[in-house]
Amino acid sequence: MDLQAFGDLRAPEGREALAAAMRSDLSESGLLATATRLRERHPPELVQAALTQARLRRRARAKFGPDADVMYFTHAGLEQSTRASVAAYRARRFADVLGSEGTVLDLGCGIGADLIARARAGRPGEGVERDPLTAEVARANLAALGLDGLASVRVGDALAQDPAGYAAVFADPGRRTARGRVFDPRSYEPPLDAVLALARQAPAACVKAAPGIPHEAIWDADPAVEAEWISVGGEVKEAALWLGDLAGPASARRRATLIPGDGEGAGGEITTLAPEEGLGEPPVGDWGRYLYEPDGAVIRAGLVAEVAARVGGWLADPRIAYITSGTLVPTPFAAAYEIEDALPFSVKRLRAELRRRRPGSLTIKKRGSAVDVDRLRHDLGFGRRAAGRDGGELTLVLTRVGDDPVALLASRAHRRSP
Repeated sequence: MDLQAFGDLRAPEGREALAAAMRSDLSESGLLATATRLRERHPPELVQAALTQARLRRRARAKFGPDADVMYFTHAGLEQSTRASVAAYRARRFADVLGSEGTVLDLGCGIGADLIARARAGRPGEGVERDPLTAEVARANLAALGLDGLASVRVGDALAQDPAGYAAVFADPGRRTARGRVFDPRSYEPPLDAVLALARQAPAACVKAAPGIPHEAIWDADPAVEAEWISVGGEVKEAALWLGDLAGPASARRRATLIPGDGEGAGGEITTLAPEEGLGEPPVGDWGRYLYEPDGAVIRAGLVAEVAARVGGWLADPRIAYITSGTLVPTPFAAAYEIEDALPFSVKRLRAELRRRRPGSLTIKKRGSAVDVDRLRHDLGFGRRAAGRDGGELTLVLTRVGDDPVALLASRAHRRSP
């Protein structure tokens, strides 16, 4: 889609075609019939644009909820956009710390997800986006949601901007190319170090980064940065680097924040974990009755010791982020399993154990193990042939203690009433 095609889509006939597409069958099996019917009333190019946009909107519901049905997207813009729940959480921090005075300069604003969230939180914003089409999509989204009076978007180069006069800077450097994701912060577009240098010129700033960003890429250049790893529904989505007035105290330069997912478990509270002063490395010992699997954000933030202390636990191997304990303590920061058996890893022995237990479903997890999970599932004879087994749910955890591979047979633990 180019600017002309997007303009046609927003014109009266384009809006009519898009509305009809949204009401139609967009499945792979029904798409051809839908396109044929729409072409009876609209030009083929407009139908193609409407169908593409309608399918993007349906995909976007997972990120944006009901707003997706009135928003506009590009393929790349949707892929790289901030999830609405994360953007809203971050916007509250801008509003709580900075109030409503002054404008936030949003560098690389994409389709406008963070601009939208901050505008809803009462923070005026000015977005800068290098791609003219993406900038136009962001403007359309602000208008569609009635927020164009609180935020604006212009075309420009992020690194050519002057933060002087702005209350804060938010930056979201690109982490994808035509060849896929970019993991080296020096290969972000623009590079992370250049973005951070520009952001430091503002009184306050936040820079979005990939969750796998190395710690040295954050603190070697600036020990005052606060890094916050954010997970949604148990999946780590991103890291946020907070600077200046938006950074937390020196005692909380690392933080893990858990946001409930949109499906099962939605509606829970947002929880945050920060370092505990004076807490050393967790102790190491034999397997206890329970296994705790820390959330990925906790692991990325280096806060496994804090979770271990909360559940009265220890590690079976100092290099593996699995916590074990003799007691079951509820915590939002780790999933808990009851260990039913701990075995030296052996396909033959596991196969025999599964035959004896006859689990109805088998979940395989691993950490510190080189085992191919798909191959193991096949070798255990636990594929489609598992249908009809009646032994309930079972989790197989593959890990190691020292150089010895270990297999844990476990079930999800639920705190029992006294």
